[in-house]
Amino acid sequence: MFFDIYEVFLTSAVSGALTSEFHLTSAVLAPVLASTFVGMFIGSIVLGRMADRVGRRRAFMINLALYSLASLAGAFSPNAVWLMISRFVAGLGVGAELPLADAYLSDMLPARQRGRYTAWAYTISFIAVPIVGFLARGSVGHLAGIAGWRWIFALGALGSAIVFLLRTTLPESPRWLEAVGRGPEADSITSRIEAEALRGGHRLTEPTRRDPEAPVRPARAGVRVLLTPPLRRRTLMMAVFQVFQVFGYYGFGTLVPLILAAKGYALSTSLLFTALTFLGYPVGSLLSLPLVERFERKYLVVGSVVAMAAFGLAFGFSNSMVPIVIFGFLYTAASNVFANGYHIYQAEIFPTAVRSTAASGTYAISRLATGAMPFILLPILAAVGAGWVFVIICGALVVVALDIGLIGPRTTGLSTEDVVVA
Repeated sequence: MFFDIYEVFLTSAVSGALTSEFHLTSAVLAPVLASTFVGMFIGSIVLGRMADRVGRRRAFMINLALYSLASLAGAFSPNAVWLMISRFVAGLGVGAELPLADAYLSDMLPARQRGRYTAWAYTISFIAVPIVGFLARGSVGHLAGIAGWRWIFALGALGSAIVFLLRTTLPESPRWLEAVGRGPEADSITSRIEAEALRGGHRLTEPTRRDPEAPVRPARAGVRVLLTPPLRRRTLMMAVFQVFQVFGYYGFGTLVPLILAAKGYALSTSLLFTALTFLGYPVGSLLSLPLVERFERKYLVVGSVVAMAAFGLAFGFSNSMVPIVIFGFLYTAASNVFANGYHIYQAEIFPTAVRSTAASGTYAISRLATGAMPFILLPILAAVGAGWVFVIICGALVVVALDIGLIGPRTTGLSTEDVVVA
């Protein structure tokens, strides 16, 4: 997950260095920024569906292998076309990473700790954002005669290759195995987990016993089930959510260096401001830890969205260093309370057999919307300034709050099976 976040913020963070290196115009920069997200859109759909058909673990391995190779290729880009293609392929690999992780963690974690431990995973992953921000300050220079941004791409490839090796130890999801009719394998893995818990001194409750004469049938796992009641309402809710949330979440992270440049700050100064505001991402994620189990998840999402809208407007209309850094930090902190809440939420409202398909399919819409976002917000930034960019972002966040607040089911403290039938 660290490297998914690293990838999402990478290209925009080094956009100034790329513009200088390849002499990019704004017309060329937009498709370069968009190429990663278009790849993520396709990868999220394909690999997310694959995870429900061949298993979470196998899909995990495929996506990391694709990303690692493509990120390394991007480090050797001789021109903008090569860079765009390598960014697209890297997006294919990393596109389903977060919804896959959401589905896997929802499968594996107990109901009363699901939110807290998932939030911990995201807190660690969001350390990537300020790291990218501070690394980007070196992207305009050279190390050993090689441009700094190339080293940054290569670091992503190396780190994901290490994670690929670590993931070979992950067990397959027993919930997924049971859902597709592979009961003996599910029981074998669950027995190993139980044995490990017993060795650790834990007491286990007896499971609910099933009628031994009842036939075991795989759960319906087709995409069509997401478009029929009772899941159709939730699928449409998440589709609307994903279209509009990207303007609030990725709109800031992707465009903040360009927004600061438009306010008249030099590239080195704007990169420093960006790095300082990006510190809010892991801090906000850490703040979410005591909140995700204490408050109903849907209301936590709505409340954090409202805070983002307020801080975003203040940031957009600020013109001096102190309020820019303060409101930027508060915005990113609120946005990661929001992000942790919704990543937990989007996986737990769908059944196991289609959990990855649903989370990845609706999340893919956000990747496509993020790819389109530079073509929408960059012309507005150029025409009327940063303040009006955040007015549009604020409007999108209002839609998000209404969508989840009015339609979303309650989930906190419930097993995933209980959430589905609620």
